[in-house]
Amino acid sequence: MTPEQFLEFARVLPEPLLLVSGEGQVLATNKPVADWLGLRRQQLWGKMLFELVTESINDIVKYLQACSSSRAMVIGSLTLRKNDGQMLICRSQGAVIQPWSPESSALILLRLENRTLASSNFVVLNQKIDELAKEVQRRKQAEEALKKVNQELEIRVGQRTTALQKTLKELQLTQTQLIQSEKMSSLGQMVAGIAHEINNPVSFIYGNLHHAHQYTQDLLKLVQIYQQVYSNPPSEVQKQIEEIDLDFLIQDITKLFQSMEVGAERIQEIVKSLRNFSRLDEAEVKQVNIHEGIDSSLMILEHRLQATYEYPEITVIKKYSQLPNVTCYPGQLNQVFMNILANAIDVLEASALNSQTTDNQKLTKNNPQIQIKTEIIDEKWIEVSIADNGLGINEQVRSKLFDPFFTTKAVGKGAGLGLYISYQIIVEKHNGQLSCFSVPGKGAEFVIKIPITSGS
Repeated sequence: MTPEQFLEFARVLPEPLLLVSGEGQVLATNKPVADWLGLRRQQLWGKMLFELVTESINDIVKYLQACSSSRAMVIGSLTLRKNDGQMLICRSQGAVIQPWSPESSALILLRLENRTLASSNFVVLNQKIDELAKEVQRRKQAEEALKKVNQELEIRVGQRTTALQKTLKELQLTQTQLIQSEKMSSLGQMVAGIAHEINNPVSFIYGNLHHAHQYTQDLLKLVQIYQQVYSNPPSEVQKQIEEIDLDFLIQDITKLFQSMEVGAERIQEIVKSLRNFSRLDEAEVKQVNIHEGIDSSLMILEHRLQATYEYPEITVIKKYSQLPNVTCYPGQLNQVFMNILANAIDVLEASALNSQTTDNQKLTKNNPQIQIKTEIIDEKWIEVSIADNGLGINEQVRSKLFDPFFTTKAVGKGAGLGLYISYQIIVEKHNGQLSCFSVPGKGAEFVIKIPITSGS
């Protein structure tokens, strides 16, 4: 659009419009702008935009660059310096109507609006400018497309199709990851809520058990004193003593309180593990004890480690080294431990159901094990190893373990995202390494290596 064409277009519009170059030179204006400034249109032509406003040259250059590089309207704010010395704060909408090229500078259409005098024409003008910009862009694209030969067009179409397919796959994967993350977040909230609700009454019970035991002992001592003072109680009292078996009651009530105390402590341990696993308050990087995260995951999976009529008990062997606190994302690292441990349990259960077994696998059936080992590699790195003595993994499967949506489980048993997400958490989030080593028939080992300090 030339300045002359702009004036023809702008003359019929009541909105204040400016046509400027990419460098900020005023090429044309309409009458409303000139009226605002108290000048004639001819006096404005050729001036630089920063001569007419109070904003700095640097701010104006940045705004025009943004307008030149955007395909949409760019909103800004300009304070006009009127001829009578007053200031007028305007809302500015800038749109490029001729992109920059080696032959010519960019042409930018600026629509100004007095913030205190907004009118209904804003919507109409905005739509017209938007339609104009889109039409200019469509015509430009059409002209460029016509210059291409059929062979080049076919190549571009093929390339775009491939890119779109790749983008679609990435979007599907991202969507699935977001769903999975939302599930984990919801699970964490639910676990933390349940743990909190359980913890309050259990703490009350546990805190009062000692007092209840002490009160009971005091009452029993009082009964014993009564027995000593009144060695020959009335027959009615004697009958009641025999009915409740007082001697046994005195001996058993202490054991009863001890059992109640052990049970309350057990519940507190479970609650602590649930809260430690969810770690809703630890979404950011912080220093944590890695062993606590592993133990919390084991506590949550404990019901799957116990023997059933279908599966034998799974033994967990811990070989923990003395580790320093590690700077990490605790909740996400717990998710990795949970995924790998749950997969190991799945493998051992499948081994127990497998009818065709070797001598080594028969031993696994009778004695399934998961071994967890931690150690310091050097002053910067630690290693966590989780190994099972299950069926093992062949090379073809092992090479795809960390691919998204790859799973060997039956339909409905897994989405193939657990190890993929674990790999991303370890490699991308913690700058670490996640590897799998396995020999068919001799189990599998997952090795996690992460830096002790973030950024190592």
